[in-house]
Amino acid sequence: MSYYQPGILATPVPPQARHLFFALHCVEALPAAIDQLMTLVDGKSAVVGLGKSLVNALGGKVAGLRPFPAMIGVGVDNPSTQHALWLWLHGDDRGELLNRSRAIEAALAPAFSLVQMSEAFRHMTGHDLTGYEDGTENPHDEAAVAAALVAEGEAGQVGGSFAAIQQWQHDLTGFNALASDEQDNIIGRRKSDNEELDDAPVSAHVKRTAQESFTPEAFIVRRSMPWIEGERAGLMFLAFGHSFSAFEAQLRRMSGLEDGIVDGLYRMSRPITGGYYWCPPLKDGRLDLRALNLG
Repeated sequence: MSYYQPGILATPVPPQARHLFFALHCVEALPAAIDQLMTLVDGKSAVVGLGKSLVNALGGKVAGLRPFPAMIGVGVDNPSTQHALWLWLHGDDRGELLNRSRAIEAALAPAFSLVQMSEAFRHMTGHDLTGYEDGTENPHDEAAVAAALVAEGEAGQVGGSFAAIQQWQHDLTGFNALASDEQDNIIGRRKSDNEELDDAPVSAHVKRTAQESFTPEAFIVRRSMPWIEGERAGLMFLAFGHSFSAFEAQLRRMSGLEDGIVDGLYRMSRPITGGYYWCPPLKDGRLDLRALNLG
């Protein structure tokens, strides 16, 4: 399946990245901005996702696309900060990403304005700032393709993917003050060797999100990376799926809406953003926008 944006499944996560979130300001300027987007995005060093409002503005229909739901759980909140357009820039050089993001921002004006930019980076070999390995249970190869990409449907939608993004802010001071076994019980793995704990509490993150424990199974491909902004830090959670259903099933259980048990992760981290985006496939190396009647 060579018609998806290859940055979605490329491993490992890139050394450096930028998440750019745009609001739509001028519908009349949209055609010129979309033309610019087609030349700037290759799907590899820059993955693009469209929000529901942008698809609506373009007169298109994408089956399964919807805004991120503000989900209120048992004492926890998952906010929705939905935007019109999202770009995930990959690279090795932080300065090059800065220059590229500035060029994109200028090219998309006045149709779009940048409302949030979050830098992210690979920590160690793909670890969260808490020191735990991230994405251990990710599907691989054909299983990753099946989990992340739309396999059937109308022209312009096969090969597409749905991205769920949440920026989580960690309480690293509080977490680091905990005993190592208590930290392990929050995650459900030993930090020292990444082994899953058989006797972890039912609130452990690994147990709450075990993908095979859902009906139907809730497999997603995680491409999360840490972020730091001044004294604040955390994880830019990013997951790709052939729909949003698997992600929502996991988030509902994490939030205690399935059985009243809240994921231990909320003890040391809270989501501060949330957005859903449709990542169109590629056709002849360019974004395939036939679903928007633009192909």
